[in-house]
Amino acid sequence: MLDLRQIREDPEPAREALKRRGVAPELLDEALGLDERRRAVLPELEELRRVKNEASKKIGELQRSGEDASDAIAEVRGASEREKQLDEELRDLEWRRSGALAALPNLADPSAPPEDEVIREVGEAGATGRDHLELLGDLVDMEAGARVAGSRFAYLKGPLVRLELALVQWVLSLLEEKGFTPVIPPVLVREEALFGTGFLPDTEQQIYRVPDDDLYLAGTSEVPLASLHAGEIFASGALPRRYAGFSTCFRREAGAAGKDTKGIFRVHQFDKVEMFTFVDPDESVAEHERLLAIEEEILQALGIPYRVVNIAAHDLGASAAKKYDLEAWLPGQGRHRELTSCSNTTDYQARRLDVRYRPGDEATRHVHTLNGTAVAVGRTIIALVENGQREDGTIVLPEALRGFGAPAEIPPAG
Repeated sequence: MLDLRQIREDPEPAREALKRRGVAPELLDEALGLDERRRAVLPELEELRRVKNEASKKIGELQRSGEDASDAIAEVRGASEREKQLDEELRDLEWRRSGALAALPNLADPSAPPEDEVIREVGEAGATGRDHLELLGDLVDMEAGARVAGSRFAYLKGPLVRLELALVQWVLSLLEEKGFTPVIPPVLVREEALFGTGFLPDTEQQIYRVPDDDLYLAGTSEVPLASLHAGEIFASGALPRRYAGFSTCFRREAGAAGKDTKGIFRVHQFDKVEMFTFVDPDESVAEHERLLAIEEEILQALGIPYRVVNIAAHDLGASAAKKYDLEAWLPGQGRHRELTSCSNTTDYQARRLDVRYRPGDEATRHVHTLNGTAVAVGRTIIALVENGQREDGTIVLPEALRGFGAPAEIPPAG
């Protein structure tokens, strides 16, 4: 959620930042107009209450002295009627202002480009070969998944199970060494958690809902991790807080029919390790680069060729001010595809969730939050399998994972 107090002093930079995202500045003007009227109503309401209190005292004094109090009584009645009108207007203004604010995305950072910008490429891209389904055969059973749960669900079998568990254990160990606390969060969340992270109102069509319990299946552990400290105030020196959340994630992928529906690249259920951090606002730019460096370290250790893309302002999610994507080279598709990403959401989520910190003796401030994918298991398996393939169909897996239970290789599909 945006800080209208700061924006109202100089709204033009905010208007320009929204325009870069493709958002009509009039939406901000609507929120500012409602905020201005609200600020006008509040002192009028306070003055009415002061007048009513004074008139009430005067009525008592007049009645005790036996004097006529009819004028004072009329004044109280008039003030009470006007107070009721202003109370109703204030409630309406606050409801409409909240709705207008909720509809506004975060302001794009000036360094978010007008179009996607490739920053660097690492590793040897360009190889072509068989895709993961051809290489893995019945180790990925899409047909059984479809019979049991519908399209875009799968059974992973045999060495792929060991590979997944090794990936998760290896990444969690790496992140622990870097100061992240491992967390297994709930995958069912309330509406407030989705609103707090900016997924509502924005991506309703992508979210699975459990209506009987008024709960939602989280599409990323970013959602429950962000709410871990909702309503809290961190003491001075308690930041940064860094978490590594492992969870199963659920996405409806509405509107993606016919696109990436082959295999396990775009499925409704997948496992992921997500980094999430709460930091001092002055440190969030450096923290964003830190998350990016960790993601690159992971891909380099796994031997996956990739490129780093600074995402265009108009393609940012609602909560992000800036986002990097890491796109892996997939020989089965002959192109780079998104594997991980990391976003700086500044104070947008923290305002919605009211997560603050107290810097010394100063007034509290909202923290900044950031998120980044350490490993999206399904897509990482695709990248490992397709880049590790040999001419005879054998798949060689990275040395880094073998100490965590992954096989050295997967034999050719029978």
